Amino acid sequence: MNKKITELLLTITMTTLLLAGCGQLAPTPAESSTPTGSSEPPPDTTPVVYMTLDISSEGLMAVYEALGWMPTGNVAVKLSTGEPPNSNYLRPELIKDLVQLVDGTIVECNTAYGGSRAETAMHYQVAVDHGFTAIADVDIQDANGSMSIPVVGGTQLTENFVGASFADYDSYLVLSHFKGHAMAGFGGAIKNTSIGTGSSEGKCWIHSAGNSMTSPWGGEQDHFLEAMAEASKSVYDYLGNGEQIVYINVMNRLSVDCDCNGNPTEPDMHDIGILASTDPVALD
Repeated sequence: MNKKITELLLTITMTTLLLAGCGQLAPTPAESSTPTGSSEPPPDTTPVVYMTLDISSEGLMAVYEALGWMPTGNVAVKLSTGEPPNSNYLRPELIKDLVQLVDGTIVECNTAYGGSRAETAMHYQVAVDHGFTAIADVDIQDANGSMSIPVVGGTQLTENFVGASFADYDSYLVLSHFKGHAMAGFGGAIKNTSIGTGSSEGKCWIHSAGNSMTSPWGGEQDHFLEAMAEASKSVYDYLGNGEQIVYINVMNRLSVDCDCNGNPTEPDMHDIGILASTDPVALD
């Protein structure tokens, strides 16, 4: 194993139904399937997070390889293309080698709040300007509308609306630039696979906690957060209960502002590293 990789074992305490859906916890005695009196302990299902301090193409490759995950079929690489002119999106020179290793297509969806990425043609031009089309094919997944996927066990949502071409891909590699966010508090793997994979309509649906597909404004804060986590869980469930998706968070340029802000506040803390997991809750 690369010496730059540090294995972090994280025990996650879940307090809501939807977060428990993504995190895997060792069963409590009451839930354990091990017969009473058995000498065999229950299996350890504690999520594993891998970390490197090396924020470089080589570090990104190393932390990905530590996961031991092999994508199959058509591979989507989900990231944020970043709002112009000065957002802190992941730079193509950092991710190029990994994207090309998995033969991935970079996927994104249009925004629901205006800006330079609200329409497909404009959004694709941003992908060109930011250098993404130079390293891989780019698919704006809601160019032809939305598709619905089920939300199981949600309190706010019963369905989630992702881009129409979401199902064209068999495996998802989620590359998230970790940062602050005005409503979500922070943006990482969960936000990238909820708001990020949501179509323009789906973003409104999550923001409004299932009350509107045309406006993202005016929703209740806690309901929005619950809907966001439920949408992320629906993506996890849809992709083979997590077998066909992995998550990487890059913790550099740590502004309090999201990459949807074209002029974010300059970071006031140092870079940390790159982290990866098959569990988005543990990772975030």
